[in-house]
Amino acid sequence: MAKYMLIMRNTDESLATMVNTPFDEMLESVGRFNDELIQAGVLVAAEGLEDAANSVVVDYSGEVPVVTDGPYGETKELFGGFYLLDVATKEEAVEWAKRMPAIPGSKAEIRRVPSIDEFPQDNKWVVIERAWRERTGQL
Repeated sequence: MAKYMLIMRNTDESLATMVNTPFDEMLESVGRFNDELIQAGVLVAAEGLEDAANSVVVDYSGEVPVVTDGPYGETKELFGGFYLLDVATKEEAVEWAKRMPAIPGSKAEIRRVPSIDEFPQDNKWVVIERAWRERTGQL
């Protein structure tokens, strides 16, 4: 078995479509897909990221890392991997990112991962996913 990350990238058009899609409809389609992955035994982790407008970018181009509000200015910059940290605040995550070994010219974008607790707890797909997370020790 090999692990793969499915990275979803949006265009302006797809984001506009997503914003206009009813939240329950989005939960239904995502919930069905997540449940299929769970039933097949292939789901390791599934997390959406908070809006990139709330991110922080640490730029390693200079001698000292420079921190700015995110997201990246260029959408062509490729995602190369991520660390998932369990920290108390965005500022603590920034401090870790500033200490991270990095290739000069690279950037780290820091975004909060919403908790399952932030979704409607009476939605059947959220209930199914919560049960799976509890079974697998993720909650």
